Amino acid sequence: MAFTLQIGDKAPDFKVPATDGKVYSLADFANSEALVVFFTCNHCPYVLGSDEVTRTTVERFRRKGVAFIGINPNSETTQPTDDFAHMVERMKTHHFPWVYARDKSQQVARAYGALRTPHFYVFDQDRQLVYTGRGVDNPRNTAEMTINDLDRALEEVLARRPVSTSATNPIGCNVKWEGKDASWMPPEACDLV
Repeated sequence: MAFTLQIGDKAPDFKVPATDGKVYSLADFANSEALVVFFTCNHCPYVLGSDEVTRTTVERFRRKGVAFIGINPNSETTQPTDDFAHMVERMKTHHFPWVYARDKSQQVARAYGALRTPHFYVFDQDRQLVYTGRGVDNPRNTAEMTINDLDRALEEVLARRPVSTSATNPIGCNVKWEGKDASWMPPEACDLV
């Protein structure tokens, strides 16, 4: 069995607290045309470098019925700035237009097979996975990006077309697993990064 979700897989459910004081599950997004679940954090330079491009994507596609939830799975033991208090401060400062939730147990990240921050998963109206991977081809320096895979995938999903490139390698920092380094991942997960 592969470590990360495969195209066609159903979105695993979750129950995660967010910076807005609410707790979110899949059911909260039931009326959305599509759902983007992405694993992100407070500190990774690939996240920080691409946040504004992600903001533009969210603002564009939210109007078309796409919901977005960013989930921070990183161990605060490994990376103390990824704790919930820092998440709340980050949202107060930047006012990002997505739900920002905490996966302290890392169970959601394991269910999805999150490999990096950022790592995007796009689900269609039936909550089947239609795209997984990077948002853009140069998340650390978006001034030099040439491809926006997330935008392309969402355009195709909303047009009810098959996603032309359904999987790409996520580009970013390894998820900071509690008590482990990247060597714990199964070989097939390492092949993807």
